[in-house]
Amino acid sequence: MLTNVLSINPDIVCFIIQKAKEFQAKESVTFGEDINDSEYEYDWSQILADHRDDLTYAEVENAIEELEPDQQVDLLALMYVGRGDFEGKEWSRAHKEAKENLQSNLAAYLLSKPQIADYLRDGLESLGYACEE
Repeated sequence: MLTNVLSINPDIVCFIIQKAKEFQAKESVTFGEDINDSEYEYDWSQILADHRDDLTYAEVENAIEELEPDQQVDLLALMYVGRGDFEGKEWSRAHKEAKENLQSNLAAYLLSKPQIADYLRDGLESLGYACEE
């Protein structure tokens, strides 16, 4: 396990995980049947356009926007690892990929993923961290 590789506090990631779960558990949050990662096949930012006034969404968006750039890269890399794009032992590759592909609106990008809470949790666990339930 790789501990001490994160520039983001795991507690902050756990907070984001909890808020993402709360946001996506709401009945009004819907996602299309086919959600692809290609920006050419759909505009992921539009998927959340109707939720800008949601307080839970705003809370997690603010938490992500207040992160330092390196912390945002860590968050994206955690998603990559948790999603299975990389293994925990490939953290440096995942981090490099995340740095090259950091989204300008990371919160909207992450929250457009219906399984983002699971991805972040799994990413943390692969590095030896865990959230308190």
